[in-house]
Amino acid sequence: MDDEPINAHKLLKEQFVSNLTGSSLLEIAALSTVVPAVVVLRKWSCGDNTRKNSLKKNDDALPGHKGFVHYFSTLAIDYLSIVLPVLLIFTVLAEWACACALSLVMLISILTMFKRSRSHLKAGPNELPLLRADISSYRVSVVLVTCLCILAVDFKIFPRRYAKAETYGCGIMDLGVGSFVVANALVSRQARNFTAMTWNKALMSISPLIFLGFARLISTSGVDYQVHVGEYGVHWNFFFTLAAISILTSVIRIHPKYCGLAGLLVLTGFQTWLSFGLNEYLISNERNGGIISQNKEGVYSIFGYWGMYLIGVSLGYNLFFDNSSKGKSRSSQVVKVWVLAASFWIMAIILDSYVERVSRRMVISILTLAGFISYEKNLVLEDAFNQNMLGSFLLANILTGVVNLSVDTLSASSGTAFMILLVYSFTLCMIAALAQFCGIRMKFW
Repeated sequence: MDDEPINAHKLLKEQFVSNLTGSSLLEIAALSTVVPAVVVLRKWSCGDNTRKNSLKKNDDALPGHKGFVHYFSTLAIDYLSIVLPVLLIFTVLAEWACACALSLVMLISILTMFKRSRSHLKAGPNELPLLRADISSYRVSVVLVTCLCILAVDFKIFPRRYAKAETYGCGIMDLGVGSFVVANALVSRQARNFTAMTWNKALMSISPLIFLGFARLISTSGVDYQVHVGEYGVHWNFFFTLAAISILTSVIRIHPKYCGLAGLLVLTGFQTWLSFGLNEYLISNERNGGIISQNKEGVYSIFGYWGMYLIGVSLGYNLFFDNSSKGKSRSSQVVKVWVLAASFWIMAIILDSYVERVSRRMVISILTLAGFISYEKNLVLEDAFNQNMLGSFLLANILTGVVNLSVDTLSASSGTAFMILLVYSFTLCMIAALAQFCGIRMKFW
C-alpha cells in the first residue's frame, strides 16, 4: 500500500513525457539559432581583451583572491548573458521563440556590417583565429541546452512540443544525443588521426562509460525513478550508447579521410533497413523476454549514432586537423562550414518530407561569426563546460534526479518551476566553473 502513491506518481511523470509529436522544423531552426546567437553577442560585448587577463588553465598554483573574484564575476555575467536568455526562451517566452530568433539574427546582421566596417581583418591569414574555438562554443552550446532541457521537461512551464517525440516528429530535445555525439566526434582522437590505441587503453577509456551506464540503471531502479521506456528501452541509457560507439570505433578503425564515406554508407544502410520494416518493429510495443527486444530502441539506434559519429570525425579532420588545410585562411573555412550547415538543413528537409522524419542538424555556422569579426577566445562559461563536458552532463543528471525526488514537478507553478530551473542551472554552472578553476578534469571518452 505504501508504494502505490509513489508508483502512481511515477506513472504520471512517465505519461507526461510520452506520446508527444514534437514541433515544426521552423521552430526547431529558431531554437537552434538562439543559443549560438546569444553566445556570439556575449563574445562581441566583451571586447578584444575579454580573456587577456583571464586565468591560465595550467597554472600550478591557485590564483589569489582577485583572480577568484574576477573569474566568478565574469562567469556570472556569462550566465546572465547566455543561460538566462536561453532559459527564458525555452520556457516563459516559448510562444515568441521564432520572433526572438529573428530579432537576434537581425541584430547580429547589423552588428556584423558595423564591425566589418571597422574590421580587424587587416591581419594576414596566419594571424586569423582558429576555427577550433568555434567548435568549443558549439560543443558547449550542445551540452548546455541538453542540461537545461533534461530538468525543464519535467515541468509544465516547458512546452510539450519541445520534448522528445514518441515516434515520428522532432522536438528540440531530439537533437540532444545526436548533437552530443557529433560534438565529441569533431575533436576526437579519430578526427586528429590518433588511431593507434592498445586494447588496454581502449578498454580503460570505455569502462567509465559502462560503469556510469550501470550506475544510472541501478540508481533509477533503486529509487523507483521514472523512466521513459520508449526512449532507450527498459535497461539502456545514454552512457551505454556512448560506450557502444566507442567500442565500434576501436574495433573498426577507419582513417578519418574515409570516415565521411563510411558514415554515409552506415546511415544509408540503416535507413534502408528501417524503411524495409525495422521502423515498424521499433515503434511497436512488442517486447519479448530477450535483452535485445527489451532495449530495441537503444540497441538499434547505435548504428545511426555511429554513422553520425563517423561523419563528425570526417568533418573535424577536414576542417581542423588535416595538414593539407592548415595553410588555408579562416575565411575559406568559415564559408565551408556555412555551406555544410546549409547542406545539412536542406538534406534534413528533403529526408523529412520524402523518406522518413528526422531531426539531426548542426548550428555551428552561426558561431563562426564570433571569431570571424573579432579575435576573442572562449568565454569563462565555455571553458568550464568544455573541460568537463561529460562530467557536467553527469552532474546535471544527478541534480535532475535530486530535484525530481524532492519536488512534485507536475504540480509546480510556472514561477516556482522557473526559480528551480534558475537555481539548478546556476548551481551547475558554478560547480563546472569551480572544477575548471581548480584544474579538475574528468575525461571519460
